[in-house]
Amino acid sequence: MKRLNKIQNIVFITGAVLLLIGAATFFTGWLYAFYLYTVGACAFAAMQLRAGYEGDNFVIRRLRGQQVIGALLLVCTAFFMAMRIFDFGFARGQEWVVCLAVACVLELYTAFRIPAELEKEESRKNNNKF
Repeated sequence: MKRLNKIQNIVFITGAVLLLIGAATFFTGWLYAFYLYTVGACAFAAMQLRAGYEGDNFVIRRLRGQQVIGALLLVCTAFFMAMRIFDFGFARGQEWVVCLAVACVLELYTAFRIPAELEKEESRKNNNKF
């Protein structure tokens, strides 16, 4: 996996925190929660898209694709939130919750599986050297 530099890592973590705060406070009806979530989701997704995988392991490439879909669903959740707040489009109810739940499942699954697969790949490379 391509590593993020220090500033990108700070943007990634800040985006994740803003995303979490925005999603948690959106239920209260606080208008700025939507803006916090949107900025956080965009920052988180952008940094996650920058951290690509350049290897040829099919499993990691598949997991990376799922991770990208999860990041894009986080941004789609912001769009659904906007539909609810500003009363336009088809998603005027709690559809954003479903989109957020799917995104969270994908992100959580890949957060555990990708490091495990990278470790397996590294051990295979080390075993082939001898």
